[in-house]
Amino acid sequence: MNTRDLLQWPCIQLLSERPYVRDFFSACGLPAITPRQTVAEVLDALEADRLAALGMDRATVIDRFVAFVDTMQHLKADRDTGIHSVTVLGGHDKDGRPEDVRVSLAAGDVIAVVGPTGAGKSLLLADIECLAQGDTPSGRRILINERPPDEVQRLSGEHRLVAQLSQNMNFVMDLSVHEFLTLHAESRLVESVETVVAEILATAVGLAGEPFDGHTPVTALSGGQSRALMIADVACLSASPIVLIDEIENAGVDRRQALNLLVKQEKIVLMATHDPLLALSGSRRVIVQNGGIAGVLETSDEERVLLRQLDAMDARLTTLRNRIRQGKRLSVGP
Repeated sequence: MNTRDLLQWPCIQLLSERPYVRDFFSACGLPAITPRQTVAEVLDALEADRLAALGMDRATVIDRFVAFVDTMQHLKADRDTGIHSVTVLGGHDKDGRPEDVRVSLAAGDVIAVVGPTGAGKSLLLADIECLAQGDTPSGRRILINERPPDEVQRLSGEHRLVAQLSQNMNFVMDLSVHEFLTLHAESRLVESVETVVAEILATAVGLAGEPFDGHTPVTALSGGQSRALMIADVACLSASPIVLIDEIENAGVDRRQALNLLVKQEKIVLMATHDPLLALSGSRRVIVQNGGIAGVLETSDEERVLLRQLDAMDARLTTLRNRIRQGKRLSVGP
């Protein structure tokens, strides 16, 4: 349907089906609206002095209304990206040797990227972030749903497919945690902003293990708290179906809980890591050497048994770490 057709809708119908239009009417300073009036009639009712204050004429107001509705509809559509798979087609390593590999990932997959420091793990994540098409140093190509991404997917920030969580999360905005989350929730057009904000905040505090609340300035958050806030935000609110994480083990957060949260939200997760617990948490691990993908290993049954042992060890270490933070003595027993 052409957006301009909405101009002939009764306001009561439009506000019921597209409640965000109320924000446009409010910004224009419209008087009380009669439900049976059409949108065109309401906009035509703007008085000359009000139009002058807005710096618009009647035709411009209508154009702005159409543009506003189009933008909101794009944002709503962006919630359901329809991304079912991501495929990495091999390029070459630092010496030009070809990568004879094809790595496909589906929603809910967790893939570890492993290798020595400087091997090229971050380069692989960067290729996925920019949806490379043979135009990066590695020569790799990324497919979305088995097809090359279109220009909107590659270049538009509005339709961002990839969320990246780097080792350092620094905020520069002078906002409280609650204000920051509210702005993001409102931009995503969620229906119950306060409920979503409360959910993200509770999730972030649980991940961080360090108490903070909605009144805390985002600039005052510790590194672990900042990382936890962004992980919770990506998991609970972000429309990006692909999440790239660089060394979450250094973030000061409950890393297994963070991964479980992202998987529950059906994200495609790739994480560069040196942590054996995280490396074995995924279904596969991509081995990077000399700037190239040297192989892909499926997590074996024996490794899954080892993972359970590592989980128990990690839980014990977490308990000891928390006792240290609380100023308590440690004991040999549980």
